[in-house]
Amino acid sequence: MNYRHAFHAGGFADVAKHAVLARILVHLKAKEAAFRVIDTHAGAGLYDLTGPEASRTGEWRDGIARLLAARRAPEVEGLLAPYLDVVASFNRDGPLRSYPGSPAIILAHLRPQDRLLACELEPGAARALSRHLDRDHRARVVAIDGWTGLGAYVPPKERRGLVLVDPAFEQPDELARLADGLAAAHGKWATGTYLLWYPIKQRGEREAFVRRLRALAIPKTLCAELTVGPPGDEERLHGSGLIVVNPPWTQERELATLLPALAAVLAGDKGSARLDWLAGER
Repeated sequence: MNYRHAFHAGGFADVAKHAVLARILVHLKAKEAAFRVIDTHAGAGLYDLTGPEASRTGEWRDGIARLLAARRAPEVEGLLAPYLDVVASFNRDGPLRSYPGSPAIILAHLRPQDRLLACELEPGAARALSRHLDRDHRARVVAIDGWTGLGAYVPPKERRGLVLVDPAFEQPDELARLADGLAAAHGKWATGTYLLWYPIKQRGEREAFVRRLRALAIPKTLCAELTVGPPGDEERLHGSGLIVVNPPWTQERELATLLPALAAVLAGDKGSARLDWLAGER
């Protein structure tokens, strides 16, 4: 399993993940107090959709390109605006060519008092990320393993904010590591919001991961999944999931509207959405 950001930039999984990320950022900005976002596996920050990696897979054509070409209901348009406005800001001069990764989307939503800490260990991606972010005083790039960063930088000094964990899933144990990392971080900072991304490929792996999260019994844990086809080749990504811990109070209602709309646009009658609480209030 390998989900390097450049190969999948703008694909259906990015669309769902970044739309939800932008909604969380909107809610964080609703209060004047400063917040910090910790992006543990940040990637390069910005992707050339005509470049060799994105061109090799072409996933963006069935993701962000399809979404932009679709007719969207007004309520869906409103929910997507904080995400799609950032995408548009990187493509002002013509057709869709660039896709902002999570650090770029985060930075676009930060106010002067807010901060981004972006972790990236892979040398090429870390250099690109530094080029894209280092001139902005609100952002700091750290060349560190994301799992190490998750343990080292939580809680932030602001005591408000979001931790985004979106690993490449290069190792077979990373789903278990994702659950364990959440448990450890939540033990240190129980009031933070956490957004975890995971692939849906092998049914058994997904179910084991969700069972593991349920067993943690972390209050206010919401699970949102989007699939674009039935399970088939277990090496192909046919869905993706998001775990949101301490989501904004409106998020369940927003996702109940947004996820089915994305499934319909991105996959037609082959698509489906699922939204449920793994643990509620306690």
